[in-house]
Amino acid sequence: MITVVDYDPTWPDRFEALRTEYAEALAAAEVAVISIEHVGSTSVPGLAAKPIIDCDIVVAEQDVAAASDVLIGLGFSPLGELGIPQRWAFKAPARLAGTHTYVIVDGSLSLRNHLAVRDTLRTNARLRDQYAMVKKHVAGNAADIDDYVRGKNATVQAILAEAGLTDAERASINANQVPSQ
Repeated sequence: MITVVDYDPTWPDRFEALRTEYAEALAAAEVAVISIEHVGSTSVPGLAAKPIIDCDIVVAEQDVAAASDVLIGLGFSPLGELGIPQRWAFKAPARLAGTHTYVIVDGSLSLRNHLAVRDTLRTNARLRDQYAMVKKHVAGNAADIDDYVRGKNATVQAILAEAGLTDAERASINANQVPSQ
């Protein structure tokens, strides 16, 4: 069963704690970081979400290995790209349960996808509310995470279209191409 809950106003604080920890560790290792972004549904005020904080550590391509090494040093386990180019996923240590952390290349379609969904839903209440309704409905009927992702895919595609991503970009982001974690 997939759990989707109403927006929790503590989510931004949870993200800020992650951002601080990551920024300090990356700075200590002298890794150049472009930004650390709160993405995913918990980053959108008022949006129902799975209660998991998604965090993108944005770096230049040449800094991916160094940023990954810092996360490994913090207790993360590398999972690889998981079928999403230029985005490396990490399994969080137990102390950071309820988080998903990624190292992602600046300017990549993967990053543009995350930011497009977040930014569009932050400014479009109609789409935000529609997405919340779809997420709750699908979560209540989904057999697993893959079923959940497929069930909300049409709405995600509409959000990406509203954000201005091209047909080709949206096709490459299509949820059916992403393997489950």
